Amino acid sequence: MPLDTSITPDRIAETERLIRPHIRHTPIIHVDLADFGAEPRPLVLKLECLQHSGSFKARGAFANLLSQAIPVCGVVAASGGNHGVAVAYAAMQLGVPATIFLPSVTSPAKAERVRSYAANLVVAGERYADALAASERFGAESGALAVHAFDQPQTLLGQGTIGCEIDADLPDIDTLLVPVGGGGLIGGIAAWFRGRVKIIAVEPEASPTLRRALAAGQPVDAETEGIAADSLAPKRVGKIMFAIAQAFVERVVLITDGDIRAAQLALWDKLRVVAEPGGAAAFGALLAGKYAPAPDERVAVLVSGANTTAVRFD
Repeated sequence: MPLDTSITPDRIAETERLIRPHIRHTPIIHVDLADFGAEPRPLVLKLECLQHSGSFKARGAFANLLSQAIPVCGVVAASGGNHGVAVAYAAMQLGVPATIFLPSVTSPAKAERVRSYAANLVVAGERYADALAASERFGAESGALAVHAFDQPQTLLGQGTIGCEIDADLPDIDTLLVPVGGGGLIGGIAAWFRGRVKIIAVEPEASPTLRRALAAGQPVDAETEGIAADSLAPKRVGKIMFAIAQAFVERVVLITDGDIRAAQLALWDKLRVVAEPGGAAAFGALLAGKYAPAPDERVAVLVSGANTTAVRFD
């Protein structure tokens, strides 16, 4: 598939300036893997879990809503959870009506956040593909503007602004580990770096969407199972990101549900950082040894989301 020539560093930088008043420049934290019981190694975590709405998805949501004409009936989005939360948040901030379709697999924490942002929530089907089909029918009938979770240029441009921040804060890194679901996040980031930084994709074994696509030479259906199914299991990756991944993603690393759980627990136990399963996946690849850096390799990991009820306060 040919590269989408609209997803460029210049356009990502332009998008960053557009959405900057509405998003957080999320922090980084320097740690050592020895703190987590692994071999000593300096490491940097990019805490996008501290973004508005609880995940990186706010970037793509604002990029869509600020760069397009919004009809009176507002916007519609389908999501496993975080994209819906982000679109609901952005719409609330901008005074735009929003209807969000979620599948039944969505975590209660994410559904509740959609409601808290005053969006119209519709639960449709068991998986993301079901919710997407229902949202498309709603959009056709209502005229609402569709905001796609990962296969839309504005979405990739928004997620790519994470690359701008990482470049500013960590200009000397060699490698960045990024979780993959539909691929809007890694597509945007890889389009920003364009080979200047080694991009490692991390996926659950239970939903290897990008691994399957790269093996087939095109996006194809994959399983949609596992504990990160509400954020990293959209059935297949997007067409726009796929060509970017072919060009600029070094390789895909697969991890187990156990690896993800261990990463969630480690982030909370050692750093008091809350991460949902999908948000902890990239860190899980390092912690489990599924990605083994070279001795002098300077590695950063994206912690991408925190919408979970796993941590409770009494």
